[in-house]
Amino acid sequence: MLHLAVLCAGWQADGRLEGILQRLAEEAEIFAQAATNLTGEETLQQKARKSPRRFRPRLGSGAVEPPKPEYQSREIVSEYGFAVLKEAPGVIHEFRQVVSVDGRRIKSREEARQSLARGLSSADDRVKKRMLEQFQRYGLAEAAADFGQLLLLFGQRRQADYYFRVMRQERLGAESAVVVDFQQRGGGGSLLIFQGKTAVHARLDGEIWAREGDWLPLGIKLRSSRQVNRLWIRDEASVDYTMSQHGVSVPAAVVHRQWAGQELLVENLFRYAAFRRFTAEAEVKYD
Repeated sequence: MLHLAVLCAGWQADGRLEGILQRLAEEAEIFAQAATNLTGEETLQQKARKSPRRFRPRLGSGAVEPPKPEYQSREIVSEYGFAVLKEAPGVIHEFRQVVSVDGRRIKSREEARQSLARGLSSADDRVKKRMLEQFQRYGLAEAAADFGQLLLLFGQRRQADYYFRVMRQERLGAESAVVVDFQQRGGGGSLLIFQGKTAVHARLDGEIWAREGDWLPLGIKLRSSRQVNRLWIRDEASVDYTMSQHGVSVPAAVVHRQWAGQELLVENLFRYAAFRRFTAEAEVKYD
């Protein structure tokens, strides 16, 4: 069926594609089963464009060029994990408890870890939504979220939503990778973007990087665009994956950039470490 999707799109079939998509579906299934019991440490370095000062053009010798964009930076360290909302069962989202902002401590790491685990385990969606809102308040700009679980875009049942084709071979560090291009043709986009208090899900296209030989997914790159008040907003992101000690592919790093036209609005650099497993009991415990 996957090959039919490729052929119907008029793209050349490749014998490697079936193996790549099968391994991708396997890793997505493992992630879906294990992610809600994993937490890790996240460091976000954000660079956001400042609101432009009012520009008054002049003529003649007093003419000046429009001011160049100015940016401000922020670093947010958080405890990080995954959970689902009762209103959208089966859809995994990212959640955080902030430890520090620009070096200023908000909570101890242990307090943030326990608060996050209790929030992830809560049956009350309001608790989880409160975590989303709190994290948004610490940033400099509207953020895109739900990058860590991009593997879930390519589970067995979701693969019919895309066209795939093998494009080329690349090097990713010491690894040799086969690059597969994808374009979404149906289903719901899974890149969650906040515009004020509105959440927007956008249609995607991009690349999957699979390790040559065993086809372990090493990374996913995606692109998405949408029109806002006659201006095209474009998001690009890349997610690097690594195999955790628990046998689950987890995010190692994310780079996300957003443009309005040709102007960079925000750059988010995420780094992840120390994934651990917890159990949701009366008292939250980590292994």
